[in-house]
Amino acid sequence: MKVHTESVQFKADQKLISFIEKKLAKMEQYFDRIIEARVILKLENSGQVKDKIAEVSLSVPGDTIFVKEINKTFEASIDGAVGALKRQLIKYKEKLQEH
Repeated sequence: MKVHTESVQFKADQKLISFIEKKLAKMEQYFDRIIEARVILKLENSGQVKDKIAEVSLSVPGDTIFVKEINKTFEASIDGAVGALKRQLIKYKEKLQEH
C-alpha cells in the first residue's frame, strides 16, 4: 500500500510522516487489498487553540473509505482516524464476504 501525505500551510516533519505510515501499515491486518492511503494534515484556526485536522482516505477495490478526525495533536488525530478506519474496513470486508 502506498501512503501519500500532504500537509496544508505547514511542513510536516519526518517523525510525523513515519508515525502516520507505521499506523496505516497496520490497516493491512484487517484488509489486505488496500490500494493506497491519502492523508491530508491541516491546521484549524478557530479561536486561541489551533486544532489539528487529519483527513484519511483509503482506496479499496471499488470504493473509498474516508475519515476526518480533529484533535489537539496530529498524533491523536491519526490515532482516532485509524480506529475509525479499522471499524469501517471490517464492515466493508464483511459486506464483501456476504456477496
